[in-house]
Amino acid sequence: MIKNPPQSPLHSAIQKAATGPGYSKDLAREEAYAAFAAILDGEADLTQAAVLLIALRMKRESDDENAAALQALLDRIELSSLDVPLLIDIADPYDGHGRGLPMTPFLPAVLAACGIPAIIHGLESIGPKYGITAHQVLMAAGVNVFESVSKVVEKIQNPSIGWGYVDQKIYSPALHHLLPLRNKMIKRNLFTTIEKLCSPLRGALKTHLHTGYVHRNYPDVYNQLARQAGFSSATIVRGVEGGVIPSLQKEAVCHYYENLSAPLKTVSLPPTDIGIEQTVRAVLFEHETDNLPQKTLATGWTALNGERGPAYDSLVYGAAIALWGSQHSETIEAGAERAREALDSGQAMAAFKAAQET
Repeated sequence: MIKNPPQSPLHSAIQKAATGPGYSKDLAREEAYAAFAAILDGEADLTQAAVLLIALRMKRESDDENAAALQALLDRIELSSLDVPLLIDIADPYDGHGRGLPMTPFLPAVLAACGIPAIIHGLESIGPKYGITAHQVLMAAGVNVFESVSKVVEKIQNPSIGWGYVDQKIYSPALHHLLPLRNKMIKRNLFTTIEKLCSPLRGALKTHLHTGYVHRNYPDVYNQLARQAGFSSATIVRGVEGGVIPSLQKEAVCHYYENLSAPLKTVSLPPTDIGIEQTVRAVLFEHETDNLPQKTLATGWTALNGERGPAYDSLVYGAAIALWGSQHSETIEAGAERAREALDSGQAMAAFKAAQET
Protein backbone atom coordinates (compact mmCIF):
# COMPACT_ATOMS: atom_id res chain seq x y z
CA MET A 1 0.00 0.00 0.00
CA ILE A 2 1.40 3.39 -1.02
CA LYS A 3 1.42 5.88 1.83
CA ASN A 4 0.94 9.58 1.31
CA PRO A 5 4.09 11.56 2.13
CA PRO A 6 3.94 13.72 5.26
CA GLN A 7 2.45 17.12 4.58
CA SER A 8 4.65 20.20 4.67
CA PRO A 9 3.46 23.36 6.47
CA LEU A 10 2.77 24.91 3.07
CA HIS A 11 0.80 21.89 1.88
CA SER A 12 -1.33 21.95 5.02
CA ALA A 13 -1.93 25.67 4.71
CA ILE A 14 -3.11 25.31 1.10
CA GLN A 15 -5.45 22.48 2.07
CA LYS A 16 -7.09 24.76 4.61
CA ALA A 17 -7.09 28.13 2.85
CA ALA A 18 -7.79 27.09 -0.75
CA THR A 19 -10.87 24.93 -0.30
CA GLY A 20 -13.26 27.13 -2.25
CA PRO A 21 -16.15 29.56 -1.75
CA GLY A 22 -17.74 29.12 1.65
CA TYR A 23 -15.26 26.46 2.74
CA SER A 24 -11.87 28.16 2.86
CA LYS A 25 -10.71 28.70 6.42
CA ASP A 26 -8.37 31.19 8.05
CA LEU A 27 -5.01 29.84 9.14
CA ALA A 28 -4.03 29.90 12.78
CA ARG A 29 -1.07 32.18 13.43
CA GLU A 30 1.26 29.24 14.04
CA GLU A 31 0.19 27.54 10.78
CA ALA A 32 0.62 30.73 8.78
CA TYR A 33 4.03 31.46 10.33
CA ALA A 34 5.33 28.00 9.42
CA ALA A 35 4.15 28.41 5.82
CA PHE A 36 5.64 31.89 5.39
CA ALA A 37 8.89 30.84 7.03
CA ALA A 38 9.22 28.03 4.48
CA ILE A 39 8.55 30.47 1.62
CA LEU A 40 11.07 33.05 2.85
CA ASP A 41 13.72 30.43 3.60
CA GLY A 42 13.53 29.05 0.06
CA GLU A 43 12.20 25.71 1.25
CA ALA A 44 8.86 25.95 -0.53
CA ASP A 45 7.82 24.98 -4.02
CA LEU A 46 7.19 28.32 -5.74
CA THR A 47 4.02 27.13 -7.45
CA GLN A 48 2.60 26.12 -4.09
CA ALA A 49 3.72 29.43 -2.61
CA ALA A 50 1.80 31.29 -5.33
CA VAL A 51 -1.29 29.12 -4.76
CA LEU A 52 -1.28 29.94 -1.07
CA LEU A 53 -0.79 33.68 -1.58
CA ILE A 54 -3.60 33.83 -4.14
CA ALA A 55 -5.89 31.73 -1.96
CA LEU A 56 -5.33 34.06 0.97
CA ARG A 57 -6.02 37.05 -1.25
CA MET A 58 -9.24 35.54 -2.60
CA LYS A 59 -10.70 34.86 0.83
CA ARG A 60 -9.06 38.04 2.27
CA GLU A 61 -6.18 37.70 4.68
CA SER A 62 -7.05 37.49 8.37
CA ASP A 63 -5.37 39.52 11.11
CA ASP A 64 -3.51 36.42 12.28
CA GLU A 65 -2.27 35.66 8.77
CA ASN A 66 -1.03 39.22 8.33
CA ALA A 67 0.64 39.13 11.73
CA ALA A 68 2.30 35.78 11.02
CA ALA A 69 3.69 36.97 7.68
CA LEU A 70 5.02 40.15 9.24
CA GLN A 71 6.67 38.26 12.08
CA ALA A 72 8.24 35.73 9.74
CA LEU A 73 9.72 38.60 7.75
CA LEU A 74 10.89 40.60 10.78
CA ASP A 75 12.58 37.51 12.17
CA ARG A 76 14.73 37.45 9.03
CA ILE A 77 15.75 41.11 9.13
CA GLU A 78 18.49 42.49 11.34
CA LEU A 79 17.18 45.65 13.01
CA SER A 80 19.64 48.47 13.74
CA SER A 81 19.14 51.20 16.34
CA LEU A 82 20.34 54.69 15.46
CA ASP A 83 21.88 57.24 17.79
CA VAL A 84 19.03 59.68 17.15
CA PRO A 85 16.06 60.09 19.52
CA LEU A 86 13.38 60.19 16.80
CA LEU A 87 13.36 58.63 13.34
CA ILE A 88 10.55 59.11 10.83
CA ASP A 89 10.02 56.05 8.63
CA ILE A 90 8.47 56.96 5.27
CA ALA A 91 6.69 53.89 3.90
CA ASP A 92 5.48 54.56 0.36
CA PRO A 93 4.13 51.77 -1.90
CA TYR A 94 6.98 49.61 -3.19
CA ASP A 95 5.29 49.29 -6.60
CA GLY A 96 5.55 53.05 -7.06
CA HIS A 97 3.34 55.66 -8.71
CA GLY A 98 1.83 55.27 -12.16
CA ARG A 99 -0.35 58.34 -12.64
CA GLY A 100 1.88 61.14 -11.39
CA LEU A 101 5.40 62.16 -10.45
CA PRO A 102 5.91 61.18 -6.79
CA MET A 103 7.49 63.76 -4.50
CA THR A 104 8.02 61.23 -1.72
CA PRO A 105 11.69 60.59 -2.65
CA PHE A 106 12.42 64.21 -1.61
CA LEU A 107 10.43 64.15 1.61
CA PRO A 108 13.19 62.66 3.82
CA ALA A 109 15.51 65.56 2.95
CA VAL A 110 12.79 68.06 3.90
CA LEU A 111 12.25 66.32 7.24
CA ALA A 112 15.99 66.18 7.86
CA ALA A 113 16.18 69.91 7.19
CA CYS A 114 13.42 70.35 9.76
CA GLY A 115 15.62 68.65 12.34
CA ILE A 116 14.13 65.16 12.23
CA PRO A 117 16.13 62.26 10.76
CA ALA A 118 14.20 60.20 8.21
CA ILE A 119 14.46 56.95 6.28
CA ILE A 120 12.78 55.87 3.06
CA HIS A 121 12.94 52.33 1.69
CA GLY A 122 11.78 50.32 -1.29
CA LEU A 123 13.04 48.51 -4.38
CA GLU A 124 13.61 49.26 -8.04
CA SER A 125 10.39 47.95 -9.59
CA ILE A 126 7.61 45.48 -8.91
CA GLY A 127 4.08 44.76 -10.10
CA PRO A 128 1.26 45.15 -10.32
CA LYS A 129 1.88 48.85 -10.90
CA TYR A 130 5.53 48.97 -12.02
CA GLY A 131 5.40 52.67 -11.21
CA ILE A 132 8.00 55.33 -10.47
CA THR A 133 9.79 54.41 -7.26
CA ALA A 134 12.09 56.21 -4.82
CA HIS A 135 14.82 53.79 -5.91
CA GLN A 136 14.58 54.96 -9.53
CA VAL A 137 14.46 58.68 -8.68
CA LEU A 138 17.31 58.57 -6.18
CA MET A 139 19.43 56.50 -8.56
CA ALA A 140 18.83 59.15 -11.24
CA ALA A 141 20.01 61.72 -8.69
CA GLY A 142 23.26 59.86 -8.15
CA VAL A 143 22.42 58.51 -4.72
CA ASN A 144 23.86 55.06 -4.03
CA VAL A 145 20.67 53.02 -3.61
CA PHE A 146 22.54 49.83 -2.75
CA GLU A 147 24.42 51.10 0.28
CA SER A 148 24.81 48.81 3.26
CA VAL A 149 22.56 49.35 6.24
CA SER A 150 25.57 50.47 8.29
CA LYS A 151 26.41 53.14 5.70
CA VAL A 152 22.82 54.38 5.70
CA VAL A 153 22.99 54.58 9.50
CA GLU A 154 26.09 56.77 9.18
CA LYS A 155 24.28 59.08 6.76
CA ILE A 156 21.26 59.48 8.99
CA GLN A 157 23.40 60.13 12.07
CA ASN A 158 25.42 62.74 10.16
CA PRO A 159 23.82 66.13 11.04
CA SER A 160 24.67 67.55 7.61
CA ILE A 161 22.65 64.78 5.89
CA GLY A 162 20.07 63.35 8.29
CA TRP A 163 18.34 60.96 5.92
CA GLY A 164 18.89 57.86 3.84
CA TYR A 165 17.44 55.21 1.56
CA VAL A 166 17.75 51.46 2.13
CA ASP A 167 16.84 48.93 -0.52
CA GLN A 168 14.98 45.68 0.05
CA LYS A 169 17.70 43.84 -1.87
CA ILE A 170 20.12 44.85 0.90
CA TYR A 171 18.06 44.58 4.08
CA SER A 172 15.75 41.67 3.17
CA PRO A 173 17.24 39.34 0.54
CA ALA A 174 14.78 36.62 1.63
CA LEU A 175 11.85 38.70 0.40
CA HIS A 176 13.68 40.27 -2.52
CA HIS A 177 14.38 36.81 -3.96
CA LEU A 178 10.62 36.38 -4.39
CA LEU A 179 10.32 39.26 -6.90
CA PRO A 180 10.14 37.01 -9.99
CA LEU A 181 7.37 34.96 -8.39
CA ARG A 182 5.42 38.01 -7.28
CA ASN A 183 5.63 39.58 -10.72
CA LYS A 184 4.34 36.40 -12.35
CA MET A 185 1.35 36.44 -9.99
CA ILE A 186 0.26 39.78 -11.51
CA LYS A 187 -2.08 40.77 -8.67
CA ARG A 188 -1.28 42.17 -5.24
CA ASN A 189 -0.56 39.71 -2.48
CA LEU A 190 0.01 39.76 1.24
CA PHE A 191 3.68 40.73 0.91
CA THR A 192 2.64 43.95 -0.85
CA THR A 193 0.99 45.01 2.40
CA ILE A 194 3.63 43.68 4.77
CA GLU A 195 6.86 44.88 3.17
CA LYS A 196 6.20 48.57 3.87
CA LEU A 197 6.48 47.88 7.61
CA CYS A 198 9.85 46.13 7.52
CA SER A 199 12.44 48.89 7.39
CA PRO A 200 15.53 47.71 9.30
CA LEU A 201 16.15 50.98 11.19
CA ARG A 202 14.78 52.28 14.49
CA GLY A 203 15.33 55.49 16.44
CA ALA A 204 16.97 55.28 19.86
CA LEU A 205 13.83 56.42 21.68
CA LYS A 206 11.08 56.58 19.08
CA THR A 207 10.31 55.58 15.49
CA HIS A 208 7.32 57.16 13.78
CA LEU A 209 5.71 55.41 10.81
CA HIS A 210 4.33 57.66 8.07
CA THR A 211 2.45 55.59 5.50
CA GLY A 212 -0.54 55.74 3.19
CA TYR A 213 -3.51 53.73 1.95
CA VAL A 214 -6.33 53.75 -0.60
CA HIS A 215 -8.92 51.15 0.44
CA ARG A 216 -10.85 51.89 3.59
CA ASN A 217 -10.14 48.63 5.42
CA TYR A 218 -6.38 49.19 5.42
CA PRO A 219 -6.04 51.70 8.30
CA ASP A 220 -7.05 48.99 10.76
CA VAL A 221 -4.65 46.54 9.12
CA TYR A 222 -1.74 48.98 9.26
CA ASN A 223 -2.63 49.99 12.80
CA GLN A 224 -2.27 46.39 13.96
CA LEU A 225 0.89 45.70 11.98
CA ALA A 226 2.63 48.97 12.85
CA ARG A 227 2.24 48.28 16.56
CA GLN A 228 3.44 44.73 16.11
CA ALA A 229 6.53 46.00 14.25
CA GLY A 230 7.27 48.30 17.18
CA PHE A 231 6.54 51.70 15.68
CA SER A 232 6.08 54.09 18.60
CA SER A 233 3.54 56.21 16.73
CA ALA A 234 2.04 56.32 13.27
CA THR A 235 0.21 58.44 10.72
CA ILE A 236 -1.78 56.46 8.15
CA VAL A 237 -3.12 58.85 5.52
CA ARG A 238 -5.35 58.38 2.54
CA GLY A 239 -2.76 59.38 -0.02
CA VAL A 240 -2.54 59.70 -3.78
CA GLU A 241 -2.05 56.19 -5.22
CA GLY A 242 -1.76 54.87 -1.68
CA GLY A 243 1.27 57.04 -0.99
CA VAL A 244 2.12 59.17 2.03
CA ILE A 245 1.13 62.50 0.45
CA PRO A 246 -2.63 63.22 0.24
CA SER A 247 -4.51 64.92 -2.55
CA LEU A 248 -3.84 68.65 -2.75
CA GLN A 249 -7.49 69.32 -3.60
CA LYS A 250 -9.39 67.83 -0.67
CA GLU A 251 -9.01 67.24 3.02
CA ALA A 252 -6.82 64.36 4.04
CA VAL A 253 -8.27 61.57 6.13
CA CYS A 254 -5.53 60.73 8.61
CA HIS A 255 -5.60 57.85 11.09
CA TYR A 256 -2.99 58.03 13.82
CA TYR A 257 -1.87 56.79 17.21
CA GLU A 258 0.42 58.74 19.52
CA ASN A 259 2.00 55.86 21.43
CA LEU A 260 1.70 52.09 21.60
CA SER A 261 -0.98 52.17 24.30
CA ALA A 262 -3.07 54.92 22.65
CA PRO A 263 -6.14 54.12 20.53
CA LEU A 264 -6.26 54.73 16.80
CA LYS A 265 -7.83 58.12 16.12
CA THR A 266 -9.05 59.78 12.93
CA VAL A 267 -8.82 63.42 11.90
CA SER A 268 -9.51 65.40 8.73
CA LEU A 269 -6.72 67.71 7.61
CA PRO A 270 -7.86 70.17 4.90
CA PRO A 271 -4.96 71.44 2.76
CA THR A 272 -6.49 74.93 2.83
CA ASP A 273 -5.81 75.07 6.58
CA ILE A 274 -2.10 75.22 5.79
CA GLY A 275 -2.40 77.57 2.83
CA ILE A 276 -2.53 74.99 0.04
CA GLU A 277 -5.00 75.77 -2.76
CA GLN A 278 -4.37 73.73 -5.90
CA THR A 279 -6.37 72.86 -9.01
CA VAL A 280 -4.63 69.46 -9.31
CA ARG A 281 -4.46 66.66 -6.79
CA ALA A 282 -0.76 65.90 -7.35
CA VAL A 283 2.11 66.42 -9.77
CA LEU A 284 0.49 64.86 -12.82
CA PHE A 285 1.79 63.98 -16.25
CA GLU A 286 -0.01 63.28 -19.52
CA HIS A 287 0.92 60.91 -22.35
CA GLU A 288 4.50 60.54 -21.14
CA THR A 289 6.32 57.26 -20.77
CA ASP A 290 10.00 58.07 -21.25
CA ASN A 291 12.51 59.14 -18.60
CA LEU A 292 9.87 59.52 -15.88
CA PRO A 293 12.39 59.13 -13.01
CA GLN A 294 14.48 61.93 -14.55
CA LYS A 295 11.40 64.10 -14.96
CA THR A 296 10.43 63.39 -11.36
CA LEU A 297 13.92 64.38 -10.27
CA ALA A 298 13.82 67.64 -12.23
CA THR A 299 10.41 68.50 -10.78
CA GLY A 300 11.52 67.65 -7.25
CA TRP A 301 14.56 69.88 -7.59
CA THR A 302 12.36 72.86 -8.46
CA ALA A 303 10.45 72.30 -5.23
CA LEU A 304 13.63 71.89 -3.19
CA ASN A 305 14.77 75.20 -4.68
CA GLY A 306 11.67 76.86 -3.24
CA GLU A 307 9.68 77.23 -6.48
CA ARG A 308 5.96 77.27 -5.70
CA GLY A 309 3.64 74.74 -7.33
CA PRO A 310 2.10 71.31 -6.82
CA ALA A 311 5.50 69.71 -6.12
CA TYR A 312 6.34 72.28 -3.46
CA ASP A 313 2.89 71.97 -1.86
CA SER A 314 3.14 68.17 -1.90
CA LEU A 315 6.33 68.31 0.14
CA VAL A 316 4.86 70.84 2.55
CA TYR A 317 1.72 68.73 3.05
CA GLY A 318 3.57 65.45 3.51
CA ALA A 319 6.16 66.94 5.86
CA ALA A 320 3.55 68.81 7.90
CA ILE A 321 1.57 65.64 8.59
CA ALA A 322 4.69 63.67 9.51
CA LEU A 323 6.02 66.41 11.80
CA TRP A 324 2.67 66.78 13.53
CA GLY A 325 2.01 63.05 13.76
CA SER A 326 5.43 62.39 15.28
CA GLN A 327 4.67 65.15 17.82
CA HIS A 328 7.64 67.19 16.69
CA SER A 329 5.24 70.02 15.78
CA GLU A 330 2.33 70.86 18.03
CA THR A 331 -0.01 71.52 15.10
CA ILE A 332 -0.08 70.71 11.41
CA GLU A 333 0.05 74.45 10.72
CA ALA A 334 3.33 74.69 12.65
CA GLY A 335 4.64 71.69 10.73
CA ALA A 336 3.77 73.33 7.41
CA GLU A 337 5.50 76.55 8.45
CA ARG A 338 8.66 74.66 9.38
CA ALA A 339 8.59 72.72 6.08
CA ARG A 340 8.31 75.95 4.08
CA GLU A 341 11.25 77.40 5.99
CA ALA A 342 13.32 74.34 5.13
CA LEU A 343 12.44 74.64 1.43
CA ASP A 344 12.71 78.43 1.10
CA SER A 345 16.02 78.65 2.98
CA GLY A 346 17.73 76.01 0.85
CA GLN A 347 18.22 73.71 3.84
CA ALA A 348 16.19 70.91 2.25
CA MET A 349 18.18 71.12 -0.98
CA ALA A 350 21.42 71.09 1.00
CA ALA A 351 20.33 67.94 2.83
CA PHE A 352 19.39 66.27 -0.45
CA LYS A 353 22.69 67.17 -2.12
CA ALA A 354 24.67 66.02 0.91
CA ALA A 355 23.31 62.49 0.40
CA GLN A 356 24.37 62.62 -3.25
CA GLU A 357 27.92 63.56 -2.40
CA THR A 358 28.71 60.72 0.04
